[in-house]
Amino acid sequence: MTHATESLDLSPEMLEAAAESKAWPFEEARKIVARYRGGAYPETVLFETGYGPSGLPHIGTFGEVARTTMVRHAFRVLTEDKVPTRLLCFSDDMDGMRKIPDNVPDRSFLEPHLHKPLTVVPDPFGGGFVSFGHHNNAMLRRFLDAFGFDYEFASATDYYRSGRFDAILKRVAERYDAIMAIMLPTLGEERRATYSPFLPISPMSGRVLYVPMKKVDAEAGTITFDDEDGAETTLPVTGGRVKLQWKPDFGARWAALGVDFEMFGKDHGPNMGVYDRICEALGGRAPEHFVYELFLDENGQKISKSKGNGLTIDEWLTYAPTESLALYMFQRPRQAKKLYFDVIPRAVDEYYQFLAAYQRQDWKERLGNPVWHIHSGNPPAIELPVSFALLLNLVSASNAHDKSVLWGFIERHVPGATPQTHPELDRLVGYAIRYFDDFVKPAKTFRAPDAEEAAALDALSRRLAALPADADGETIQNAALDVARGIERYQDHSKKSPTGGPGVSVAFFQMIYQVLLGQERGPRFGSFAALYGIAETRALIRERLASVAA
Repeated sequence: MTHATESLDLSPEMLEAAAESKAWPFEEARKIVARYRGGAYPETVLFETGYGPSGLPHIGTFGEVARTTMVRHAFRVLTEDKVPTRLLCFSDDMDGMRKIPDNVPDRSFLEPHLHKPLTVVPDPFGGGFVSFGHHNNAMLRRFLDAFGFDYEFASATDYYRSGRFDAILKRVAERYDAIMAIMLPTLGEERRATYSPFLPISPMSGRVLYVPMKKVDAEAGTITFDDEDGAETTLPVTGGRVKLQWKPDFGARWAALGVDFEMFGKDHGPNMGVYDRICEALGGRAPEHFVYELFLDENGQKISKSKGNGLTIDEWLTYAPTESLALYMFQRPRQAKKLYFDVIPRAVDEYYQFLAAYQRQDWKERLGNPVWHIHSGNPPAIELPVSFALLLNLVSASNAHDKSVLWGFIERHVPGATPQTHPELDRLVGYAIRYFDDFVKPAKTFRAPDAEEAAALDALSRRLAALPADADGETIQNAALDVARGIERYQDHSKKSPTGGPGVSVAFFQMIYQVLLGQERGPRFGSFAALYGIAETRALIRERLASVAA
């Protein structure tokens, strides 16, 4: 991805297309433009993302920053880059640790620190960080930095303790009744009896307390409550001695910082109106919103930082380039999507397909192309002569464990191609080997062909033998289709062949992959056989037929 602050192409043709683009980042950016229509923009338009560091950051967290960056870039284009912008990544690291995450090495280590602010809880990973919150913040920042995001990181602990939130906290005390009037109707009867927007940090235990207020003194800027030992205690609301409950915290932060745009997951959707009303009660203007759908694991469950289900950031990047992940974030943000290993190969190939198409497109099409948004308007020109799906099948057929074996096939198929001339392809070769070893190979189940299938494979081998050694994928595909058309089992009468006879059922190619590679499906057979080699493909058929005969 590209830094959001890099210079923009603001050609007249591009600006004209941007004004009409239906791509969702432009639709969201127009809301911010409309927000200030008829008046002056602020000194800086502020984009914000929120992060709860209760566990290791997951891909959904990254997606929020990536998507917000895309909206920020679209806004810069719509305003011809005349309005300064900032992206603030805000970590609610003063939140109390309400439960111990499942994915920490030693749960008992954290038990004495339950309900303490995350920036006070010791780091269970032993990485030398000041606290668990600092560790998780560092993990998030490391990844965002690796992507080249242009952002500022903000820690709730720092903002509360340094006094940056003092003024808004005093205003919450002054407008306590108005905040309570917004909050109480949203709560159950039992919770209403003890609710307060203020959460004091116990001077005795250091824990974040959910206790009723005995007195809120707006003039003095203090709250009075009973501490855990029953002693009546008075604390100033300033200086980090008190934090806000999460719903009031949202609205208060917006009011304090002047946030213009924030997106959040569907689980926050029902509370959006509450956040807005609190912000307005505190004298602020609620930001523009974008509510996105949640990510699900392979079982359809919401991915969770504390559960550690679904894909982690590092796991995706072990098997695919960063841009493929950015593409997955761009596509259909209002639709719930499963986020597990099976989605990776398709995301990789789609990214390079969009990249190849970009060079041929006019500006209207380009601004609807995900790669324009992924690369902040500067997509690279990359030639990729072999798809990721083909590479995976090549690894499967050749049992390759190092790049040199795969490059032997590639160099024969693409004359002049080397790791030096095609570094992007070389990168994908490495990803393909890792992905195959970890996910494809353990799931391979070879199916023995029945007599009719064995005869079809033998006929295919003989037909391939009649082709020139350097036949291209299209020639090989047509030869395979010709074989299948003569076998009733593989005829599809809903389709027509070029000669007017029946077409070919997908079952023919499914059978080839099930028997030869132990997989349910694969890319176009002709493309695979051209890359792997006709002689090698025939040897694969002989080997499988011989193993069945034995």
